[in-house]
Amino acid sequence: MVDPDAYAGTANGDYEPPVPIRTPPIWAWPPRPVAALRWFVDSLLYPWVGFYLVLSIAIWRWLLPSEETMATLRAGWILQIWIRNLALLLLVAGGLHWSLHMRRRQDRDFKFNGRWPAESRKFLWRSQVRDNMFWTLVSGGFFWTAYESLTHWAYASGLVGRPDWASNPVYVFLMATLGVVLWSTAHFWANHRLLHWRPLYRIAHELHHRNVNPGPWSGISMHPLEHLIYFSSFLLWWVVPVHPIVILMCGMYQGPGPAPSHSGFERVRLVGRWEIPAGDLFHQLHHRYFEVNYGNTQAPIDKLTGTWHDGTREAQERLKGRRRADQVA
Repeated sequence: MVDPDAYAGTANGDYEPPVPIRTPPIWAWPPRPVAALRWFVDSLLYPWVGFYLVLSIAIWRWLLPSEETMATLRAGWILQIWIRNLALLLLVAGGLHWSLHMRRRQDRDFKFNGRWPAESRKFLWRSQVRDNMFWTLVSGGFFWTAYESLTHWAYASGLVGRPDWASNPVYVFLMATLGVVLWSTAHFWANHRLLHWRPLYRIAHELHHRNVNPGPWSGISMHPLEHLIYFSSFLLWWVVPVHPIVILMCGMYQGPGPAPSHSGFERVRLVGRWEIPAGDLFHQLHHRYFEVNYGNTQAPIDKLTGTWHDGTREAQERLKGRRRADQVA
């Protein structure tokens, strides 16, 4: 067990956070309401989901085109959304990269992998960072904008109805936080398992997995086919009526959302001793071992399917056993 309040590293400089990785108390039985509420506030809302929620409300209030404007598909307002989405990717992924990898404000403290981004022929321009930025901004920005714009248009044009109850503040808050997170996690697990099917992996998903040592720009550095599948999470809102804030939150969670979890650092130092959670050991282990942790911890589907790796030696031995059994089969 590692002291969570102190930097720990192996001989090669890799940070080893405390293990095992546990499931959230919202899934506990018998129920643990106090622990579940504390997890919702301290681990789900703080800091990133709360940050995206504030941004979503601000965009809805001041930057989102009017319903009348979005009722007709026109390049002008779609371009406005596209520029805004690129700016958000630059703010979150670019900001983390600038602080952690360019300025190296905290050196290797809390860095899962002691190495820095790679220079290799497998990346465009032989640069992991430039390669990741290209796929994130060009392909990721396009598909995020396309799905979001079409969803706004579907509501504004009357193709999808928005009943009055869809604007109830409690419903909006729960759907924009827990609803978006749980739906995105379930959707991600399903499309991620699909993308590990060998033909699709070779065509598309292999591009993302070049990032054995991911950084902030690796979050949605994907092949266009993977972006087409990944951002299809927006399609739920065509059948489940929601407020525009929920649609915006879905884009936030899917777009810049993976940047912190792929940042390569478990925590980011801000001012003085103030640190916020960033990287995710759970997904870091997927980039390291490929055949585990296809989803996220918020909806522990990997527990049910036997692919949960909690970071312990016992979990690693189970993975080795699965691999040996697969080779024999």
